[in-house]
Amino acid sequence: MNLANRITLIRIFLVPIIMVLLLINVDLKPLTYDDFSITWNQILAALVFIVAASTDGLDGYIARKNKIVTNLGKLLDPLADKLLVAAVLISLVEMAKLDAWIAIVIISREFAVTGLRQIALLEGSVLAASTWGKWKTAVQITMIIALLLNNFPFAFLDFPFDLISSYAAALITVYSGIDYFVKNKNLIPVA
Repeated sequence: MNLANRITLIRIFLVPIIMVLLLINVDLKPLTYDDFSITWNQILAALVFIVAASTDGLDGYIARKNKIVTNLGKLLDPLADKLLVAAVLISLVEMAKLDAWIAIVIISREFAVTGLRQIALLEGSVLAASTWGKWKTAVQITMIIALLLNNFPFAFLDFPFDLISSYAAALITVYSGIDYFVKNKNLIPVA
């Protein structure tokens, strides 16, 4: 259990904290300004999510820099990413901040690519994250933060950044999934 794996575990342990913050109603007066309103729970959940999402790059960097990449890390890191994103997306759907179809598209892509990665592992190879996969992650994290913060600061400009980023995340997610399958079609057994 090296430092990189410990950081990954912290990301996993932050998931239930974010969910509690999002789904348990604490009767504190929300912050309001004109038509904008946000609960303290959402602010705290967004901060914890930002910390958790930040650890994604950090654990990989530490593992590569210190040459401590392990099989456990290769298993835990993508699992932690998927748990974090899926839990928050489901919570956002429950809070009526995200259309369910967008959450389903994103989560389905994650399952499909994870399956493809498992097939690759059985064949003795590892599928590295693609450029589109990295863009997908960045756009998803941006979308989630915008939704958690009720479109702050764009709400003051009447600019639907949260909605636009949701559609962009769905589109890039689908494209990156297709990209993985097209580039690795040799791994898919055809009867």
